[in-house]
Formats: sequence, C-alpha cells, structure tokens
Amino acid sequence: MSDLSKSLMMAASGMKAQSARLRLVSENMANADTPGYRRKAASFEQEMRMAERKGAVTQGKVRLDQTELSRIYDPSHPMADGEGYYDGSNVNIIIEIADAREAQRSYEANLKMFEQTRKMSSAVLELLRK
Repeated sequence: MSDLSKSLMMAASGMKAQSARLRLVSENMANADTPGYRRKAASFEQEMRMAERKGAVTQGKVRLDQTELSRIYDPSHPMADGEGYYDGSNVNIIIEIADAREAQRSYEANLKMFEQTRKMSSAVLELLRK
C-alpha cells in the first residue's frame, strides 16, 4: 500500500472515530434530563492488524460514567422515593459541549488531511501523465 493510500486510510479512520464520538455526545445531551441516565463515553485505540501498526484509530468499548447521579427533590415526580428524591442523570452539558467542539475540530483536521492527500495524489497522477 502506498504512503498516500495509508494517509487516506488514517484520515478516514480519524473521521469515523470522531463521528462516533459526536454520536455519543448527542445521546448524552438528549438524555441530560432523563432520570437515572448515565453518561456514555468511549476511548480510542490504535488499530493493530497482524502485528503491524497502521496508524489508524478505532472506537473502543463504550463505557458508562460511574460518577454519582444527581439527587433531585421533587415529591410529585412518579419516580420519587418516600423522601421525595429521585436520581437524575450525571450528564454535564458544559462538558458535553466541550467534547463536541473537540470532536468537531478533530474531524475537521482529519478532513483537511484527507483533502491534502487527495490533492497530492492528483498532482502525482498529473505529473505521471506528462
């Protein structure tokens, strides 16, 4: 595989990983007010195939954030216990917005790398035609 093909593969894997990260952030934000919801997070792992490092990344296992759920006092809520409290979610919207921005910027960086590699491939082909 040529170096240009490897570069395209690495950039594409980075875009795919950041897309998956944005999907998790969206789920977390959509469920921020869902009682008992735990924030989801994923790690990224370097892709290894046949003991050869490719430089690509893949999404690791999705794990649930184990920080404590917020306790909300609302005796009229159907999930409230005898004291009037129920478990809220552990999603912090500010952290989710920061994660979304970081994922967006990483996605854009990978996209620029992809575009530059494509331009270089086109230039090489143009040189070979002459």
